[in-house]
Amino acid sequence: MFTIGYATKPIEQYIAQLHRYGINVVADIRSVPFSKAFFDYHQDALREHLRAAGIRYVHLGPELGPRSKDPAHYDSTGQVQFDRLMQSELFRQGVQRLSDGVSKGFRIAMTCACKDPAICHRSLLVGWALQHLAGRELQHILHEGELESQLQLEQRLLRLTGTVPDMLTGEEAALRLAYERQCQACAYRKPATPA
Repeated sequence: MFTIGYATKPIEQYIAQLHRYGINVVADIRSVPFSKAFFDYHQDALREHLRAAGIRYVHLGPELGPRSKDPAHYDSTGQVQFDRLMQSELFRQGVQRLSDGVSKGFRIAMTCACKDPAICHRSLLVGWALQHLAGRELQHILHEGELESQLQLEQRLLRLTGTVPDMLTGEEAALRLAYERQCQACAYRKPATPA
């Protein structure tokens, strides 16, 4: 299973990278499947580009997107809490749909806007769940087309967040802390409403 971001990427490069890795299904995991800056990635346009390239499109934003309609998934500041999202039945159904697709022989790439998966819910939410809960290996197609595994990304997260395992904090606890720090820095926050 793969992920791919599209920010600043021409649609031709995006399609070429999907073909390079034999992707035949794109699972759009954006909560809002539109782009203010990249019109080729509006849901209808993206679906058509993929169809023309022989790639199927499915929108899994309600299941795997970084925003939730359930207020219980947000903290008191309005920031979505990925650990709460992961516990929802809808999220589990989305992960199961991906796993079922892979089991049927599909080569799936989840897509979202973020250029770097280390700041995106592709890795911080869905990637973590696939790797640690579903036992699925995940490869991130980086901007220039090279691959970074979820395990490699986790090592990068430790460095990015300055989280170092020590005698009191083992590797697993340090990794959990790195994820928490990165989620705190990157997760969606509802806009403040005027009083």
